[in-house]
Amino acid sequence: MVGKFKFWIATILAIGFLFFCDRYFSEYSLGIINNIAIFITLAISYNLINGVTGQFSLEPNGFVAVGAYVAAILLLNADSKVYQFDAAEPSGIILALYTSNFILAMFVSGICATLLALILAMPVFRVRGDYLAIVTLGFGFIIQLLAVNFPAFTNGSIGLNEVMKVDENGDLSRFTNIFYSGGLAIIATIVILNLVYSKFGRAMKAVRDDEDAAIAMGINAFATKTTAFCVSAFFEGMGGALLVGLLGSVSPDQFTFMFTFLLLIIIVLGGLGSTTGAIIGTILVIGGSEWLRFLDEPMNIFGYQTDAYPGLRMVVFSLVLIFVMLFARKGIMGQMELGDLFRRKGSDK
Repeated sequence: MVGKFKFWIATILAIGFLFFCDRYFSEYSLGIINNIAIFITLAISYNLINGVTGQFSLEPNGFVAVGAYVAAILLLNADSKVYQFDAAEPSGIILALYTSNFILAMFVSGICATLLALILAMPVFRVRGDYLAIVTLGFGFIIQLLAVNFPAFTNGSIGLNEVMKVDENGDLSRFTNIFYSGGLAIIATIVILNLVYSKFGRAMKAVRDDEDAAIAMGINAFATKTTAFCVSAFFEGMGGALLVGLLGSVSPDQFTFMFTFLLLIIIVLGGLGSTTGAIIGTILVIGGSEWLRFLDEPMNIFGYQTDAYPGLRMVVFSLVLIFVMLFARKGIMGQMELGDLFRRKGSDK
């Protein structure tokens, strides 16, 4: 009961933080918080398959790209598509697809990514370890190449732009706001934590620790991995919709392997298998890269004016990451959650 009470208190505080941000934060700060919230959703969903279930998958950029393109296609009306498609005439199916409801577009994006994950799971989970990484890495490249080579559906390498809504004053505004991005991050955290601490979550950890032993104990490893894969893909697809709603555009160049590599850094830094660690890692990596931006600009240090050194922030940021990983080999949280730390502290007493 006490654990559930703390859980709901944390949820209420998170929701209250969203309202506080919306009222008191500047537009620039809101942009950073929005980006952090989106990557929290992506990181904890990726951590479910990679950290909790122990499957070395490199697919997030593919599923996020699918979600982003589906959302962009749904949110652009027929006139906007005809105006933007320069690489080829838009397909009739693409012209027919339209909704002004952003929540519906997010949900459809997640469903499309989930269906693709279900199809992909059939061949992917026939292999393990490094072979699984190679197969899922290839999937990300395939999605990127399809986006480039099917201009009638995606506008090719140009991508889709001006994915924005018209407000009551007739001005263009972004679909994604702090309540959409933060709300999805809270929902994803609640769903994934409940999944991790359920009977199914114990099965996922058993597959991670020793798949052969788990199978011998009667666990359906394929079903377990496929379910985790689909849940992860669902939230990654919705995260892609939030990204396009925040940026207002989507192109193949946004979803290279470096996108997956960034998420991998986040979950390894936070601790593979820890949802709390994925959240902390996101704040440090996404927020830190922005908060250190002043290092790229000229500075006055004790009266001495320095020149601008573009890229210095990334050097400092990389050194911080190296320092953290040297002293936290299993990541900041390891495989523990925040609640586990409190329980351990109480038991020591």
